[in-house]
Amino acid sequence: MSNQSVQTVSTSGDKLKVVLAVVAAIAGVVGFFYLAGQPTLVRAAALVVGLLISVGIAYTSTSGRDFINFSKEAVRETKKVVWPTRKEATQITLTVFAFVVVMAMFLWGTDKLLEFLLYDLILGWKN
Repeated sequence: MSNQSVQTVSTSGDKLKVVLAVVAAIAGVVGFFYLAGQPTLVRAAALVVGLLISVGIAYTSTSGRDFINFSKEAVRETKKVVWPTRKEATQITLTVFAFVVVMAMFLWGTDKLLEFLLYDLILGWKN
């Protein structure tokens, strides 16, 4: 038996809900800029209301609920991450910095060596 999940095909109703959600979000942003002469609180309210309506409509669609579930899973996975201590993060940062300095010196030296070989020895052009 297969462990792969079955992918469902979105209905036209779900597609319409997603389109309406996008339109509501755009309407909130347009309302924010259209109300430029109004107080900031009114402008922010127009933006927030548009986004909340958009989220509400999107949540009623299958793809919206799938996105919410994906977001919840992502948050749950980030809680499982073992973050480095301050000392470990400092050591890693210093190691990376030292490596970058060594590589920069190596590349500079290689560039100067090739410059000397090509321009001074092979072509005879003196700097």
